[in-house]
Amino acid sequence: MRNAVLTGVASTKVGDLEGSTCLGLHTEAAMAATRDAGLALADIDGVLCAYSLVEPQVMLSSAFCEYVGLQPRYSTTISMGGVTGAMMVMHAAMLVESGHCRHVLVATGDNRLSGLRGAGVATISATGTSAQHEYIYGLSVPAAYALVARRYMHEYGLTPEHLAAFAVTQRGYAVRHPLAHYKKPITLADVMASRPIATPLRLLDCCPMSDGGAAVIVSAADAARDTAKPRVSVLGAGQGHTHEHLIAAPSLTEFGCKHSAAEAFGRAGVTASDIDVAEIYDSFTITLAVELESMGFFEKGEAGPAALAGELETGGRLPCNTHGGLLSYGHSGAAGGLFHFVEAVEQLRGQSGDRQVAGAELALVHGDGGILSGHCSIVLGRN
Repeated sequence: MRNAVLTGVASTKVGDLEGSTCLGLHTEAAMAATRDAGLALADIDGVLCAYSLVEPQVMLSSAFCEYVGLQPRYSTTISMGGVTGAMMVMHAAMLVESGHCRHVLVATGDNRLSGLRGAGVATISATGTSAQHEYIYGLSVPAAYALVARRYMHEYGLTPEHLAAFAVTQRGYAVRHPLAHYKKPITLADVMASRPIATPLRLLDCCPMSDGGAAVIVSAADAARDTAKPRVSVLGAGQGHTHEHLIAAPSLTEFGCKHSAAEAFGRAGVTASDIDVAEIYDSFTITLAVELESMGFFEKGEAGPAALAGELETGGRLPCNTHGGLLSYGHSGAAGGLFHFVEAVEQLRGQSGDRQVAGAELALVHGDGGILSGHCSIVLGRN
């Protein structure tokens, strides 16, 4: 077997962690994931890190390795926005499957909430848009997703109530997770009464900014034999890229997630209907609606009504974002995307408590960066 194996996962508490630091969160998550795998830090021979808004290190992986005393044979920093976490897992899988490394640590973390408090809307809103081509004309990230939402509503009959159902479902999962940012239950009425951010998106249609960190250890199949927990293998992975700026997107209803999921499913030899639990990037409620349909889990126009009918709950057709997703578990930069992997592995191990999907054997994890710009899908399997 050449499949890479996820042998260790961990995330820190998520929320307003006053006094936390970028490297501190990286270290906390990395050490916990190493322990989860039953490894020592000295066993790690590859390190991948992402980026930080609070501490914008160009060579963050080198800074982290120095911080914890690692001198790996392979180290690099990857920066692709929200899709970075998924791409790092895919990159790590290729490293171990090719024989370059035996145990690759994927570490992320940032104290965006406490560290950027008072930084100003411009600093935060400009992230992910072009200073030359979009931001100078008033396009923020929420406004860009609002444009997608407007078009999707026009084409497929998506309603504000449908969008609100995604937020309510995610909050219901987060309430049951001990590390989640938001724990207060919400209703459809709460979402639809929250203040407008970029019409039709309201406050509770948008993910928060959070402090937090997450880490995953990806091991070669032979190196994973003696690790501590049940095997969770990378069965297939794929990427899809259609644009960077929204003004250049070939469509406002079809995105690269369609291609990334098709490639991941094809490599794994499965279809969307085989997936037991999905952990899918949900920076906004519209993000989840678009991606669920583009990846083939629902037909166009069906995901919203499905969410409203409870089909994304643990007993429904497709349990989705069972930790609470970015919308309620929290969003801390690249760690936001990696939280989805932590939850997927715990689901496949049967460790998710009262959020557990009974008999889960296959999971799909998906990351999205930019304005639905870059996509990475990965099929994980218990074996």
